[in-house]
Amino acid sequence: MSVAEEPRVALRAEAPPGTLAVGIGAFALIELLLAVFTAVSPHAFYTAIGPFGAFNAHYLRDVASFEGAMGVALLVAVHRPSWRVPVLALTTVQFALHSVNHLIDIGKAHPRWTGYFDFFSLAAATLVLAWLWRAASREDADRSRPAEAGERQAPLSPTPGRSIT
Repeated sequence: MSVAEEPRVALRAEAPPGTLAVGIGAFALIELLLAVFTAVSPHAFYTAIGPFGAFNAHYLRDVASFEGAMGVALLVAVHRPSWRVPVLALTTVQFALHSVNHLIDIGKAHPRWTGYFDFFSLAAATLVLAWLWRAASREDADRSRPAEAGERQAPLSPTPGRSIT
């Protein structure tokens, strides 16, 4: 059997079905919970999670509004695949920039260990988001490419089993 006749082997591992929706949903839930916690009790958030610099309730509620908007966009992306790539791109970039900010101030938190915990947890979340973004991009590309002869086209409906009509 020549190289040209060998069966094609997939060069990439696909995410198991439902992985994207679960991952995006988990980040949506986390962002929405953080937004509510920060908006409702900014001092408790500051004490427990963000003990950097002087406490400012107004700025923390501003941050809560950004977190809430991101959480809502992620929640929509769970049910609308066309939203996944752009929302995951924006969320990944935001988490990466947030990680850099925490790296800059890593030793300024009180207690000191929280600065390290915050940075490493944000960096890990950024990597997970980047993976989800990549998986969503691949899924998007697979959905938009024409089907080859004998191959079933991926469904375009946002929910398996439902039609778009």
